[in-house]
Parts: sequence; C-alpha cells; structure tokens
Amino acid sequence: QITGRIQAVQDAITQKDQRLSKAMVHSGSLHVTMLVMHLSNEEEISIAVGALSDSKDFVEDLLKGKTVDLSFQGIDHFKNEVGFVKLAENDHTTILTEIAETMKKIFQEKGILAGEERAFKPHLTFMKLSKSTQLRKQVKKIDSSLYEDFKNHYFGDEILHRLDLCSMLKKKQPNGYYFCESSIVFGEKHTAEPDDAELVSLSKRLVENAVLKAVQQYLEETQNKTRQTDGSPMKTEEAASSSKNESDNDNS
Repeated sequence: QITGRIQAVQDAITQKDQRLSKAMVHSGSLHVTMLVMHLSNEEEISIAVGALSDSKDFVEDLLKGKTVDLSFQGIDHFKNEVGFVKLAENDHTTILTEIAETMKKIFQEKGILAGEERAFKPHLTFMKLSKSTQLRKQVKKIDSSLYEDFKNHYFGDEILHRLDLCSMLKKKQPNGYYFCESSIVFGEKHTAEPDDAELVSLSKRLVENAVLKAVQQYLEETQNKTRQTDGSPMKTEEAASSSKNESDNDNS
C-alpha cells in the first residue's frame, strides 16, 4: 500500500517535470535509515554484524512485547534537494527514536563510528537530486509545488519487524533492495517454522545427494575393475557416459 501510493506520487511529479524521473528512488529500495556508519573492511563489517545481533535483546527490552506501528503521512523535503514521506509523530516514533539511540550506543561501544551528531529524524526518501550528477546540473532545487496536492497525503502503516545492516556500495538485490549483510527480526515473523513443503524439499535433496554419491562410488569401482581386467575402451566410455548422465541429473 505504501509503495503503491509513493509510486503514484512519483508518477504525478514526473508528469509535471520529466527530468525528475532520474531523481526517483526505486520502490524496492525504500527504507527508513536508523543510522549510517563507515565500514572500511570485512573485519569492521563482521564487528557491525555482531553489534546488530547484540542490539536485538536491548531492542526487545525496549519494546516490552509491544509492536511499533509506523504511520506514514505527509511529504516534506531537505533543502529542496530530497523529497521524503514523513512519519506521523506519536508514541511509536518515540520508541523508534529510542531504538536508534540504543543501537547507536551499542555500535559505538564496539568501536564503530555510527550515527551523526544531528537529531534522528526518521523519514522515507522517495526522490533525491544526488541520484544523478547530470540532473544536478539541470535542476538545482525541487519545486515543492510539484507535490503540493500530496502534502498531507496518508500513505499507510507498517509494523516494525526487521532491521537490516545494508551496504550502500555492493550490488543491489534483484528486487532493488540493498545488499544485506545481516538482519534482526522481531515478533512473530522471527519464530516462523519452516513449512511442510520446505521440509519435504530439503529431505528430497538430501536423499538425492546420497543416492548420487552411492552411484558415483559404484561407477568408479566398476570402472577401476574394468580397467584391471581387460582395459576395454568401450567399457570405460560407458562408465564415462553414465557419469555424465549422473552429472546431468545432479544439474537438474
């Protein structure tokens, strides 16, 4: 619902100014940033993954079993260069701010410089001029009248259930979302058991792999015996052919 309504706003804006199509954030990339950090190598990424994992218990203590229902309503901007959907300010956004502060502290205790000095302002960016250097030369400011009709528009609610550690530099996922180093999940979605279909599929794969291994071992033994008895190239070729069939089965 939220992404659909944001796309409608993006379409309305680009109809008025086609140049801004380059400034639009792909719906799959939509997110609320909790904090930003600079991780210069794999070791630092590993420390950050640990910090994220550690923060789970602290965040759940803050939540005390309650859900955080984020309500997305209205549009605002930063310096007329970034357009974003606002979060309605209420008790839930207060908890979100506490979560951000707690996580910032945990990351900093691990030696990771995380977060900025300015106050945490949760927002959902849907367009920004910095997405295109070519566009920045053409458009210096985004005219707020382009989204005037949606200034107080209600976009929808979303329950907080997952926090991701994302890379801004690594290649994005096929759905447009950022490469994810690690995640923590809250509430019911975390305790979800694998369904029956998943378990059946896994069992089948394990059995198939065991059978293939046994067949391969049998073929190798047969091949060795054949070589020892008569060295017939025909037999060796058959064995190779069987191995190929088995390999094809493995690929399928």
